[in-house]
Amino acid sequence: MHVVIACDKFKGSLSALEACQAIQRGLGAGVEAELCPIADGGEGFVDAMVTALGGVKVEAFVHDPLGREITGSYGMIQVQGVPTAVIEMAEASGMWRITPAERNPRITSTFGTGELMRHAVEVSGATRLLVGLGGSATNDGGAGMAAALGVRFLDAEGAELVPVPANLERLAAVDGAGRIVLPEILVACDVDHPLLGERGASAVFGPQKGASPEDVAFLDGVLARLVAVSGGQAESVTPGAGAAGGLGFGLLRFAGARLVSGFDLVADALGLKERLAGTDLVITGEGSLDEQTLGGKGPAGVAKMARELGKPVVAFAGRALPVAAPFFDGMYDLAGYGLPVEESMRRGGELLESRSREAAHLLRGLVGA
Repeated sequence: MHVVIACDKFKGSLSALEACQAIQRGLGAGVEAELCPIADGGEGFVDAMVTALGGVKVEAFVHDPLGREITGSYGMIQVQGVPTAVIEMAEASGMWRITPAERNPRITSTFGTGELMRHAVEVSGATRLLVGLGGSATNDGGAGMAAALGVRFLDAEGAELVPVPANLERLAAVDGAGRIVLPEILVACDVDHPLLGERGASAVFGPQKGASPEDVAFLDGVLARLVAVSGGQAESVTPGAGAAGGLGFGLLRFAGARLVSGFDLVADALGLKERLAGTDLVITGEGSLDEQTLGGKGPAGVAKMARELGKPVVAFAGRALPVAAPFFDGMYDLAGYGLPVEESMRRGGELLESRSREAAHLLRGLVGA
């Protein structure tokens, strides 16, 4: 029996690759397993792509959301002969880079993400950039990213502003003449929020980054000013413009990027459809199969592709809710062991291996093996 194991991460417990490996161990030596860890553009995006396509990690000195120098990294892969950089915005500009006490979206910046992009182009020679959004500590509309690429943000006197929201309320002009030449940029984005308003970056995502109700109103006003001054009205209402504190907007307006489904981007680069076409059974999974799965997360994308190819597909998860059942021919979760969530997460690899071992005979039955 040949199976493709295409899991996303079990957040807080296992990386996508570790989850795939645990299931493979449980299935045993009699199964020919092809591992294809996936991601949707968030945490694990770079590792999934580098692992699947045999790429390398590249390090660069960049800045965190508060402007402190750090060592960040991105992946370099070849996609059909094209040198391609894979960048997670959270690597430099993510919430994990700052402490809870430091959360302040009035002063945090995506500058470090722009530095990674610039390094990939100027040092690594990337002729395509794949940028994953998610996990940001920022709400700057991508202005910091753009500044790192050479875009200048000016006040009414022509003085250059450090482009954080606290300063951008004084924005009077945007000068893009000094921006570096950029290659094709595809942005992995699986939210459809616009930049402004009730469903926008500030209102929906600002509070989790430390924004008070007063901050939310201020930030939304600043982003509206950024839109008006930059002439970015069309980009501001594009689905996904509000992702990662408005970095979606910034990439569209200042870097000429295209926003695409994170799963579709990854699946394309990995040649997932071709891999699934040649298998007997598809196995996928992630930490939780729930209502969010219905929104097109990785395992749902894998399942849809498998069904279109006429392949049986099952899923493993930390917990699997009935609402996700229609996507799969079987679901197997770790919650059935009855352990506290913390212990289940700590022992994720061991438990996932056990669950796949227990399910192995059922899986063989699905393909008549």
